[in-house]
Amino acid sequence: MAKDPEQPKDIDESPSILGRLGRWLSTKKRQTMSEEQQKDKVPAAEAAPVSGNTEVKADSPAAEGAETPPKRSSRSGAARRRRRSGAAKRKAAEAAGEGGAVVADGMAGTVAEGESPGAEPAEADAERPLAGKKRGSRGRRSRGGRGRSQGARKAVDVVDVEDVDGAEVAEVAGQAAERKGSGGRVAVEEGEEREAAGSGKLKLLVNSEEPEECRVVLLENGKVESFHIETMVLAQQKSNIYKGKIAAVEPNLQAAFVEIGTGKNGFLPFGDIHPEYYSKEVAPGTHWKDLNIQDVVRKGTEVLVEVVKEATGNKGANMTTYLSLPGRYLVLMPGSDSAGISRKIDDEEQRRRLREIMDSLKIPEGIGYIVRTASNEITKTALAQDLKYLLNLWGEIKGRAQELPSPSLVYKEQNVISRFLRDHFTPDIQEILVDTEEAFEQVNTFMQLLPAKQQKMTKVRLHRGSRPIFNLYQIEEQIEQIYHPTVKLPSGGSIVISPTEALVAIDVNSGRTAKDKNFEETIFLANMEAADEIGRQLQLRDLGGLIVVDFIDMRESKHIREVEKKLKNSMKRDKAKVDFSRISKFGLMQISRQKMAAPVQQGSYRLCQHCQGRGLIRSVEAQALVYLRRIQTSVTQKNAARVECRFPLDVAQYLLNKKREDLAAMEERYKVAVNIVPDPMMSPAEQQIEVVRGEARTEG
Repeated sequence: MAKDPEQPKDIDESPSILGRLGRWLSTKKRQTMSEEQQKDKVPAAEAAPVSGNTEVKADSPAAEGAETPPKRSSRSGAARRRRRSGAAKRKAAEAAGEGGAVVADGMAGTVAEGESPGAEPAEADAERPLAGKKRGSRGRRSRGGRGRSQGARKAVDVVDVEDVDGAEVAEVAGQAAERKGSGGRVAVEEGEEREAAGSGKLKLLVNSEEPEECRVVLLENGKVESFHIETMVLAQQKSNIYKGKIAAVEPNLQAAFVEIGTGKNGFLPFGDIHPEYYSKEVAPGTHWKDLNIQDVVRKGTEVLVEVVKEATGNKGANMTTYLSLPGRYLVLMPGSDSAGISRKIDDEEQRRRLREIMDSLKIPEGIGYIVRTASNEITKTALAQDLKYLLNLWGEIKGRAQELPSPSLVYKEQNVISRFLRDHFTPDIQEILVDTEEAFEQVNTFMQLLPAKQQKMTKVRLHRGSRPIFNLYQIEEQIEQIYHPTVKLPSGGSIVISPTEALVAIDVNSGRTAKDKNFEETIFLANMEAADEIGRQLQLRDLGGLIVVDFIDMRESKHIREVEKKLKNSMKRDKAKVDFSRISKFGLMQISRQKMAAPVQQGSYRLCQHCQGRGLIRSVEAQALVYLRRIQTSVTQKNAARVECRFPLDVAQYLLNKKREDLAAMEERYKVAVNIVPDPMMSPAEQQIEVVRGEARTEG
């Protein structure tokens, strides 16, 4: 026999109006049932007196009355239940009108005040008893009033749901809707916001309303998992192909510098120079390590190079002559004879199938390829179309390279929307939401290139609401957090990310996590949360190079292994090459990560003109003393007649008020006038000291 859904252990603690009403109705129902049972027992006993001369059949009502309590007929029991349910429904409807229920639809379930988030609609509660009314009744009575109290909490109709059919529940809901007519409109107006706040699926948001920048965000469960931005101030150079000229050859570095017309020469290592650019023939099979760059590479040689790493600081972009043209399913490599399949496709049957497909396609000699992860379970037709597109693209690049002078841009990489869809799109993305017609057409063009099965799994929508798309999904704050060094953890701890010239240091702090908890478990919890967040932040900020994480010291080795495993799992989606060390006895873990692009803040932020990137400036007192020493140095110069000073307002006021006696002593001793002019437009780091020379003077 099936059991009813599990009911809460104690409903008496419910503070809501419906909870109190449910307890009252449950008590009244039990009292009514007990009174009716007492009334039924008396007539049954009087109607069937038992004597010694009277024969009583085993199945007669008299026998039942003598041995067991009388059984009420199903007809009379049903009538009594209907009477009780009718009275209770009227009271429930009145309570719903007074207590305030928000009804989204007259025929849908109602949500009462004080109801728990997991409460089901009233229609769902009404449908369950219809399939097994008697079974549910017996199960509830065996638990006493507990089941009836739960029914009071779950719907506006607080009587037992076993006594109410679907039509009656809908009628009660309709009455409540009439009393609270505005509730449905509120729910409809908030529907879009509830959808935006919904979790459990991947969403791709594209914001390209402003021509100055385009932003792409991947959301998972409402959290930003990937963020890409492209601005007009700093356009991406990575994957661009240039026709350049070798400007210098450095034997000590075994590298060459290539002029590409961007203001900074690119860095071209000897190992990335194709043998076709050598100035003399070398024996077949000769490795570049067996040669000297100055012997085979000449200054002024024209080369076709691709940017593999963005320029950072004073360093130019890293370049290579081994070109690669990425498509959706393939990466074409002109000038190479290698062929391979992505390691992330680990199914041997799929690898064999893809290898057979590529062998059957006609690929020109001297062109290599790599089958990308997105090719898993892709048809031969899709691979052939991608290969044809890439071969045509390579033909266009060769033609332009022969026509254009050096240095010049031959091929520009696609914009951020196309790049993201090409490199990061997966069928797990259930919805793509854009806010401009141009982006909408661009996404639809990409979707048409996908197999029909994948097209059905992702819905593309154009956002037309009045609120900005990123504001609607409440992710502007998360994007702003990317630029801050401190990231809060759920349990109260935090991680502090400090990029430096040589490495990235990440410190884990327990914060309020340690309050009223076991010490070892607290430290383990903080480190586990930090490991999960560190993997996410490394991808969001695109931090590369050497990364050192200072975890909180843990005593148990199993906790250390769990934290290492957590961090590795959090970076499984990362497209960059990553290598990990074990956590040392000092709590340090080293990570080596490939840098995929320029830092996200590079196009949106600039160096502070006051502190020059240090984050600190001198106090007014310290700055005033520095200027006072410079004034003293100036007045001692030969033939100095007057010193004209222009300082920031607060510094000038400090010198004129606090150091007036010192300035007067200088003027008296060296016979030089010192004039200080406050300038409120000057920044704290600016200053101007000018020495006006005159006739020779005699020191006093």
